[in-house]
Amino acid sequence: MSLPSDQLIQIAYIAAIALFILALKWLSSPATARHGVLAGEVGAVLAVAATLTESGVIEYRWIAVALAVGAAIGVPLGLVHMTAVPQRTALSHAFGALAAALVGGAEYYARLPHLTRFEMGEISLEVIIGSLTLTGSLIAAGKLQEILPQRPITYRGQNLVSLLVLVAAVAVAVALVIRPEQTRLFPVMVMVALLFGALLVTPIGGADMPTVISLLNSYTGLSAALLGFVLNSKVLVVAGALDGSSGFILSVIMCKAMNRSFSNVMFGAFGQVQAAAPGTKEERTVRSASAEEAAAILASANTVIIAPGYGMAVAQAQHKVRELYDALSKKGVEVKFGIHPVAGRMPGHMNVLLAEANVPYPQLKEMDEANPEFSRTDVAVVVGANDVVNPDARNNQGSPIYGMPILNVDDAQTVVVLKRSMNPGFAGIENPLFYNPKTVMLFGDAKASIDQLIADVKPL
Repeated sequence: MSLPSDQLIQIAYIAAIALFILALKWLSSPATARHGVLAGEVGAVLAVAATLTESGVIEYRWIAVALAVGAAIGVPLGLVHMTAVPQRTALSHAFGALAAALVGGAEYYARLPHLTRFEMGEISLEVIIGSLTLTGSLIAAGKLQEILPQRPITYRGQNLVSLLVLVAAVAVAVALVIRPEQTRLFPVMVMVALLFGALLVTPIGGADMPTVISLLNSYTGLSAALLGFVLNSKVLVVAGALDGSSGFILSVIMCKAMNRSFSNVMFGAFGQVQAAAPGTKEERTVRSASAEEAAAILASANTVIIAPGYGMAVAQAQHKVRELYDALSKKGVEVKFGIHPVAGRMPGHMNVLLAEANVPYPQLKEMDEANPEFSRTDVAVVVGANDVVNPDARNNQGSPIYGMPILNVDDAQTVVVLKRSMNPGFAGIENPLFYNPKTVMLFGDAKASIDQLIADVKPL
């Protein structure tokens, strides 16, 4: 006896929900991450297919048009270089938020004049969160792509202005809940929420983009969950709740990794380049080396820990890093990787890049696991990292990053730093590690420098 179509649809939804939960579980470990991605993809296909077969769908033509437009946008976005994944992720959040806001708006106009106050409250909250996430994500993508300045754009009283704009959006929403038929107020609420999203993210500097991306992911999930309540879609409620809660938890982890609070990230305007006080700048010596000299240091070591940063991503040097790992391993050198939670421009950025280059998972050591190893390490190699290896976070109480956990690369016997120049990183803070007597600077493009290191290591 065959099951009714409605029961099959519900079974498909339950299977999709189970796959979403398994996806999050498996994505928590590099060893099972591929299974997690596959589970999430299959779950999404099941949820979409089940929705398209529901009896409420009466017109497929516009759905086909929307799918074609989405594919035309999504396929190119899926082909971007790994270095562009952070801004692509921000754009994905923007599109998800836009979809939620548009559907919420459509439901508002479609349900009038029979819209209850409770339904209006659901729609208002969902549309506000979706709208502010849309503009916030676009600003974040612009900063990551360097279309907009990466530094915080601040002005006097900015937090008060942002708060007043948010209060205005909520006030309009309350007016709509009281009288849903006031259709002229709905676009006002949307525009004010869009403005708040832009005001919220514009003052945030590049140093905080990893946390902002995970927080925007949380907002997108929350708007999707609220939309699920509006549409009475259990699978959308669960998927949005999973996305929102996981994004929030990740944001908490990121803030902990920087020893900072949410309020400081969102309203602290962190990332201004520090100006030295007049007459206080002291002359310090930088010890630089050629690739041949750095290769000799590495080849003579017994243990090496590589600490990657955004410079590796910019140079697309992850595959060369893997080749250096192979070359040193063949010489009997024990090589590990120290991964800081906020290295790069998105959560897990370094893990993704190194996994793409097929670096063995067991060699990737998170910060808490790697730090005790540095004091027993002959050479620490810093590839394009700056703020996440800055000793001022431990030693200088006047530093904006004081208290932030870092990779203790300066505990190693020798530190080799691969860097383009002496310019500061995201946080705009000078790094005393580069002037440490045990530090050797190898200037140049990370990919080219590592390529030369490999060539010099092999014949030794």
